[in-house]
Amino acid sequence: MAKISPARTAAFEILRLVGDGKGHSDELLHGARTAALTPEDRNLATALVMGVLRWQIALDARIAALLARPGQRLAEPVAITLRMGAFQLLHMDRIPDHAALSEGVELCKAAGEAHAAGMVNAVLRKVVATRDASRKEVAPEGEPAAEFAERLGHPLWLVERWVNAYGREAALAICGYGQREPERGGMFVADAKLTAEEAVLMDDGSRLVAEIAAAAMPVVEGRIARVWDCCAAPGGKTLVLAKRLAAAEILASDVSERRMAQMAARLRRYAFAARVKTAVVDAAAVGASDERFDLILCDVPCSGTGTLARNPEIRRRLKPEEFTRQSARQRAILHGALGRLAPGGRLVYATCSLEAEENERVVEAVAAESGVRRVPVEPILTTLVETSRLQAGAGASLMETAVRDGALRTLPGVHPCDGFFAVVLERG
Repeated sequence: MAKISPARTAAFEILRLVGDGKGHSDELLHGARTAALTPEDRNLATALVMGVLRWQIALDARIAALLARPGQRLAEPVAITLRMGAFQLLHMDRIPDHAALSEGVELCKAAGEAHAAGMVNAVLRKVVATRDASRKEVAPEGEPAAEFAERLGHPLWLVERWVNAYGREAALAICGYGQREPERGGMFVADAKLTAEEAVLMDDGSRLVAEIAAAAMPVVEGRIARVWDCCAAPGGKTLVLAKRLAAAEILASDVSERRMAQMAARLRRYAFAARVKTAVVDAAAVGASDERFDLILCDVPCSGTGTLARNPEIRRRLKPEEFTRQSARQRAILHGALGRLAPGGRLVYATCSLEAEENERVVEAVAAESGVRRVPVEPILTTLVETSRLQAGAGASLMETAVRDGALRTLPGVHPCDGFFAVVLERG
C-alpha cells in the first residue's frame, strides 16, 4: 500500500473492522493502527473515520445514484473506498480532489478489488462533477422527514420516532447536531473546581447528570455518607462525585472487568479520588444485603441514541427491537439498585437515550413497586447555579426547555450537549 497515505490506510482498516462488528471507532482510533501515526496523520484518520460513519447513509444514497447499474450491490471494501473518497470530496475542503481520487483507486486495488478500480474512479469523478450544484441546494421549507433523514445521515425509522416524540423541528436539530464534532464546556462555570483534564472525556450532558447526582446528596447526620456509582465505567461521573462529595465513602462498580480495570487506572491519576473503592458488580444481579447507600447514581447502559455525534456507528447497527432488550436490562438494574437505597436516600436514574422505553417507562414500571417517590430536578438545578457550578443562563434555559414532569431531558441540537435523561428518586 505504498501509494496510499498512512492516515487513509488506517482509516480504511478501522472502517472495515467497525463494519464487521469487530470494534468501536473510539477504541480503534486509540489503538495499534494509529499509534505509530504522526499527529497530523492521526487527526486525518480520525476525521475520515468519524466523518464517513456520520455521513454514511447520505454518502451511500449519493453513490447509489451515480452507479452505472441502479441497485448494484458493492463489495464492502469497494463501498468503504467510495464512501471515503466521496466524504473527502464533499466535506473536506483542504483535501485536493486528485488525492481523494487517486488514493481511492489505490485503496480499491490494495483491498483485492482491482477489477472495481475503474468504477471507483468513474463514480468519484461524477461526485466532483455534481458537487457544486448540490452545495447550492437549499433545504425546502417543510422538508419531509424522509428527505432530511437521508440528507443528514440518520435512519428514517429513528427520525420518525423523534418527530413523533419531540416534533419536526427538534428532530431536525437532533439530526443536524449528530453531523458535527461535539463541543464541550458551554454550560458550566469555568472555575467550577473540575479541571479541564478531569472533565476531558465528558460531554456537558454527561457532566450535568453527575453534577445533579452530587447536588442531590441528602443530609446525613452522625455518620459518614455512603455513595454508590453502580454503572460507573469509564469513570467521568465518579470523578465528579469524588470531587464534590469529599467526605463520603464512594463505591464505583461496573459489570465489565476490563472496563473497571481501565477505570481504576484512570482514578489513580487523581489524588481526590484515592478513597474511591472499585469493584466488578452486576447491579442487576445484586442479592439481599444489609449494605445500604445514601446516594446511588444509576447511569444505566442504553441504546445511546443521544450520543450519535460522538458514537456515529450506533445508527448503523441499531434496530427497533434493541429498545425492548435494553429496557428489560435497565429495569433489572434499577430494581437491584433501589434494593440498596437507604431510608431517606436518593437515587439518580439516567441514560444517554432519547427513547421513552428506556427512560420514563422504566422509571414508571419500577418506582411504583419499590416504595420511592420522584424528587423534582428544578431545585437541584437552582442549587448548581447558586453554587457557581452551572452558568445562570444555562440553568434558566434548562428549566424552561429541558425539564418535564420534574425530570431532565436534554436534546442534541436543542441543547448544547448530548441527549440525556435524568430523574431523582427518594426513599421515604
